[in-house]
Amino acid sequence: MPNCKTVIPYQSTPEQEERLRTVIAEHKGQPGATMPVLQAAQEIFGYLPEEVQIMVAEELDVPLSEVYGVASFYAQFSMNPKGKYQVSVCMGTACYVKGAADVLAAVEKKLGIKTGSITGDGKFSLDACRCVGACGLAPVMLVGSDVYGRLTPDQVGPILDKYL
Repeated sequence: MPNCKTVIPYQSTPEQEERLRTVIAEHKGQPGATMPVLQAAQEIFGYLPEEVQIMVAEELDVPLSEVYGVASFYAQFSMNPKGKYQVSVCMGTACYVKGAADVLAAVEKKLGIKTGSITGDGKFSLDACRCVGACGLAPVMLVGSDVYGRLTPDQVGPILDKYL
């Protein structure tokens, strides 16, 4: 796989868009509606692509810049799609000191993507995160809700192979 950022085109279903319109209708005209609508949108779509942000802005009758400002300010929101398997490497202090940067580099090499990207087949997305609360297992990688600790770079490939 090439080591570049893969762009997955926006795809939605009529059901997803209808669910979002229902949420927007429930919040329209309320002060501070942007935040709960974006939270619901992310839950519905898994991330906040430009098309969803435009829909939220138009239907709430607020400027797109407000929607984008909220979506880009809060770490809970992602504007990039997530893979079927979301891989996160903890970069908190304990993990970093015990070699998390090398583990992250091994994941990037194995998947052929950089942090913040998704594989071309949509199977894996990769993020670096702050402390996951498993400092005693440092360095730690999560694949979905599965936790892998005391990792070395050479363990990364066999672990990820289980999800292929």
